[in-house]
Amino acid sequence: MTTRTSTVITHIGTLVTNDGDAAGGSPGDPLGVVEDAAVVIEGDRVVWVGAAGKEPATDARYDAGGRALLPGFVDSHSHLVFAGDRTQEFHARMSGRPYSAGGIRTTVAATRAATDAELSANVARYLGEALRQGTTTLETKSGYGLTTHDEARSLRIAGEHTDEVTYLGAHVVAPEFADDPAAYVELVTGEMLDACAPHARWIDVFCERGAFDGDQARAVLSAGAARGLIPRVHANQLSHGPGVRLAVELDAASADHCTHLTDADVDALASAPATVATLLPGAEFSTRAVYPDARRLLDAGATVALSTDCNPGSSFTSSMAFCVAVAVRDMGMTPDEAVYAATYGGARALRRTDIGRISPGARADLHLLDAPSHVHLAYRPGVPLTAAVWRGGLLLDGQAAAQP
Repeated sequence: MTTRTSTVITHIGTLVTNDGDAAGGSPGDPLGVVEDAAVVIEGDRVVWVGAAGKEPATDARYDAGGRALLPGFVDSHSHLVFAGDRTQEFHARMSGRPYSAGGIRTTVAATRAATDAELSANVARYLGEALRQGTTTLETKSGYGLTTHDEARSLRIAGEHTDEVTYLGAHVVAPEFADDPAAYVELVTGEMLDACAPHARWIDVFCERGAFDGDQARAVLSAGAARGLIPRVHANQLSHGPGVRLAVELDAASADHCTHLTDADVDALASAPATVATLLPGAEFSTRAVYPDARRLLDAGATVALSTDCNPGSSFTSSMAFCVAVAVRDMGMTPDEAVYAATYGGARALRRTDIGRISPGARADLHLLDAPSHVHLAYRPGVPLTAAVWRGGLLLDGQAAAQP
């Protein structure tokens, strides 16, 4: 038999619960902030939240030293199964020089040529990098294989590292089908889907000029839904288009990017809280594009998440803290809104209630900052503020252990 060890994290200066009904929280406050707080975890779950000094007896204790504790970041959009590097492309873009080395095709070629071990090591590397910065849940996609074999193995490898896996065979039209995109859509919705569906929970499509139009995107998502996969959409990133309204129509979990929106798009998202507007500021930062207008979405009543879009071409960052800072500085979000979007907003985009919050019954995914308040994530941009991370109740290796 095994014993479930309990630990109290006490002397928390500011606790962000994302639960307005948490002990000591303010009803109606989405962050559910509790001052001078304590949290008890047992096994992989939070079992008690309240004022420091009032916690029940536990097997061990961890003194937070007056620092802020918040839920682990939930990164609901990334592309980690890839090989190769696109440094030269980024350097040229940031230097104002034309570059024609192939963009995503470069990554596709490198990914196809990589071994399973090489791809797995890459995923593990970037997941570890994100975890050390406070990200405790991360979704990742296929999309750099674009053959039945390479998409299926990408998803299998992703599933060895994370439980949120998305089939993105419809990332772009594979090079071999450049002259016959209809045949590629047939492959994505047929043989490739059959091979990939067992390895994924989600299906995604890049609905954009140069990728897949509205009709093609609907066909891809509908085929995936028929196989039990839940839709997500790369929507309205580069231009106005049908992606957002298609996401709402098909009850997609998220419409991701949402950079170029009409009033009708905003109204559609506001009327469909089950479809989360996931904003990815790393992509605009890395391409010098216009940022999405988070304020417009929030004021309309839409549900908003923040995510990194970590990928080798347009957003090579795994830092959710960076995305929080950019969202506050350039997208009209308050620090509270940005932190909520990076935690419980991401959970909403993954249709999960066990993560993104610190309250009894939630998974014990916790992020201790070397700062007295969550506001410091935006107040001190670029500074590594992570003091400790618990994932599923386990303290990240190399960090201070709980004191008996």
